[in-house]
Amino acid sequence: MPLSSVPAAILAHMMAIENVPPPPLRSLPSLKMSRHIDYGQLNALCQTRGLQYNQSYCSILSSHNFFIKQYPKIFPQQKIRLPKLFKQEVNRKPTEGTEESQAQQPAEDSHNVAVYIKKARGGHTLYGPKKSEENFVEFLAILKKLPVHRTPSEHNTVWRTLRTIPNLTSQLSDEHLKILSKNIISETWVKGSTVIANDGFYIILKGLARPQTRVYKSLVEENESKASFIAQNYHSFVFDEDFKNSLLAGLRIPSCDSMLGQWSTFGTLEVIAQTESIAKYAVVMEEDCEILRIPAKDCTKLKLEEKKLENKQKVKLIRQCPYYEEWPTLSIYELVGLIKWKKFPPGHVIVESGSIISFVAYINSGYCNVYRSIVGLVKLQSKRAKKVRKLVYMGQLKEEASFGEISVLLQLPFTCTIVTGKEVEMAIIEDKDIFELDPVTKQLMLQTAQPTFGHLTDEDVKNEYLQEEKQKEWENFKDKTIKESLYYGGIIPGFGKWSHQWTSIPRNLKDTLISY
Repeated sequence: MPLSSVPAAILAHMMAIENVPPPPLRSLPSLKMSRHIDYGQLNALCQTRGLQYNQSYCSILSSHNFFIKQYPKIFPQQKIRLPKLFKQEVNRKPTEGTEESQAQQPAEDSHNVAVYIKKARGGHTLYGPKKSEENFVEFLAILKKLPVHRTPSEHNTVWRTLRTIPNLTSQLSDEHLKILSKNIISETWVKGSTVIANDGFYIILKGLARPQTRVYKSLVEENESKASFIAQNYHSFVFDEDFKNSLLAGLRIPSCDSMLGQWSTFGTLEVIAQTESIAKYAVVMEEDCEILRIPAKDCTKLKLEEKKLENKQKVKLIRQCPYYEEWPTLSIYELVGLIKWKKFPPGHVIVESGSIISFVAYINSGYCNVYRSIVGLVKLQSKRAKKVRKLVYMGQLKEEASFGEISVLLQLPFTCTIVTGKEVEMAIIEDKDIFELDPVTKQLMLQTAQPTFGHLTDEDVKNEYLQEEKQKEWENFKDKTIKESLYYGGIIPGFGKWSHQWTSIPRNLKDTLISY
């Protein structure tokens, strides 16, 4: 068809198509080499001679066998990493014989499984020397610092170490020891110097010492002397995990019992009178020693402060009791010196009805239930009744209440039974101490105190007993009626579709029970 007959629009479209440039060439994606194939080995294997068809049969067979043997090498095998084995160093000690006859001596902890477990895991033994020495040096460095320059962690370190010394823990409470540990520092004593240990309690951290006297008394034992001297070697007490290694580092046991080595203690925690001889408190340094001293004055001051706080608490407790609100302070302080603290578990019978109590009690915490006994009738199956003595709940003795004054002073039996409702802490004064009070204080106690629940008459107890019995009968009747009504409607609670595990009672059921 001639171009003159083609419409102009079609010609313009054809020319526009011819002017469109061709699309750009796209590059092929790069092939990723597999990690599981060794391409170097594969290339060398493909170039093996003898695999062409124009070769002889023998050469082709040998080349084929070679190819089959080398083929697995193109797949690299992953190396299996075995766990690292730690080399155990065995320290061998020579015996009394020649050098050739050396034998390894058995360890002291040969039956301790923890030692072998720690060795198998590649760690040091429980008593490794390196860590122990470092911890012990660190402990000495802490004691060299002034207490104000120590961190809370360092104070805690000193306290934990002192807790492992039995001669201290047997005389001081854990709280007192923690307070004293924040104000102590170590002292350096040169060889030949003499320490007079009548002003504190001393602990040898490093070196050897020798007491001048051989008469020693333990602070734990009771004796007539107010001050005691203790000089003991103690090397087998147990430390906490952080310090049980360090405290035994470099330990040298003295050759005789009179020598004082590392962690030995001597001195006293009580203030000594100036008239007492100081010769028995003298200790001579056989070497340059590092000694830790706990001043006896600080310990005495701490105990006095605790005693003052305790007396304040006792005075406050007695003042808050209703019978002692009008007492003079002098009489109250006379009672404070006789008070002892005592705790009773829940359900403990403190005194029974008809018996005389052996102490006067002031309730500091908790409460006690008060019961009165009465003779009641119990129905038997044979339509008979028998008399039984029962306890009737009459009330409670709560905090800041006292009882027992009248029974102790007048030796009258209690008219009620007192049982602890939960754990109760009381301040008690024994009857023998009450009898030793001056007549004025005893007369004052008789005038202000009253018998426990003495206002209740026998008629009040009977009425309370009847109310309890009526309430029990009503509860039994109500439960029986509800069960019969449910059973009549085919409802058996706890069986079939009526078995429910409710964490709380539904509101509609709760309203139903209340309406009953």
